[in-house]
Amino acid sequence: MEKSSYECVKKAYKDVSLQELRDRLADFAEVRGWKQYHSPRNLLLALVGEVGELSEIFQWRGEVARGLPNWSSDDKEHLEEELSDVLLYLIQLADVCGLDLGQAALAKIVKNARKYPVINPKSS
Repeated sequence: MEKSSYECVKKAYKDVSLQELRDRLADFAEVRGWKQYHSPRNLLLALVGEVGELSEIFQWRGEVARGLPNWSSDDKEHLEEELSDVLLYLIQLADVCGLDLGQAALAKIVKNARKYPVINPKSS
């Protein structure tokens, strides 16, 4: 059985940083001459389109169990591809806006922790 592109890449890279993805995306666009088209507006519209494609995967499935136990490997691979498209456009959008997405995400987690403090912690 042929391995998915995800399985092949997974073996090559253990952990991937947002910086690594950002740099690879910038190189990818640069060598193809696409950088001129990557304005914040264009990237946002592309991101919204990809979120729509991601939504279509779940549209008629009803509730889905964690881990996707009833999904085929093809369905999971399709989901991986659409999630990746969303992530990659989000990283590019942050980059062209001059934002550090990783730091912004960490700051948002801290902000949310203050906004929603633990009241009754669950016992482990």
